[in-house]
Amino acid sequence: MTERHAELDAALDRVITAARDHLAAVKAAEGRVDDDAVWSAYVALNNATYEYDELLLDVFGEVTPWDVEAIDPDEADQRFGAGLGVDGGEPADPYAHVVSVRQRRDYRVPSVAALLRAAEAARRGVRAERDAGEPAEPVESVGAAVLELLQAGDGSLGALDVPELEPLDGVVAVAEVPEPLELAEFREDDGIGPFQLGGSDRLVGRLDEHAYADLDLGDDDEDEDDLDEEFEDIFDEEDEDDDRRTGR
Repeated sequence: MTERHAELDAALDRVITAARDHLAAVKAAEGRVDDDAVWSAYVALNNATYEYDELLLDVFGEVTPWDVEAIDPDEADQRFGAGLGVDGGEPADPYAHVVSVRQRRDYRVPSVAALLRAAEAARRGVRAERDAGEPAEPVESVGAAVLELLQAGDGSLGALDVPELEPLDGVVAVAEVPEPLELAEFREDDGIGPFQLGGSDRLVGRLDEHAYADLDLGDDDEDEDDLDEEFEDIFDEEDEDDDRRTGR
């Protein structure tokens, strides 16, 4: 039995050492998510705890409060380790590409005056937060109005979901490119270059967005009138039957 006691003591020492190593790795990571050292120390602590628990049960029939299962380090790296290789290092990425998403959406302007007023209101709201007291300049064109709405919002097309703009068809293109966009390579007035695909870019697919057409309510109104007349005829027949049954 003395030999089994020594095994238990050694297993407990491994738990304590693994716990200290895990704490040191956590401190060194300083809150970084998916840190390699923290993950490796976690696996080691888990397995040391599991081994001690199993040995304690085998020798004395007792258990610890730790309800864990053994983790295969190699399998865990492949299935759960974020960015880990089998040896704990960063694996080479065989698919090192940048994904480029390009979107176009067209809009109809039901009322130019209403759109200009909406843009001026958005500009006043932004200036009220940044430059209190300075008068807002008027917005004088449809394009400037749309740009103002984008700048006042989050810069996405969602900022244009306003009653003053009626969405039309749009398109989204997804491409793989070897290098990310470098805005400094294009003039500020260049609206074509940043959106063109290069010779080494690969178009993956295109998603067409179709605006919903307005429903023709005229036919619906006619159908509804016919249906009302049909119900009126039914109710009139029922009233006549009731009159005959009551003798009126």
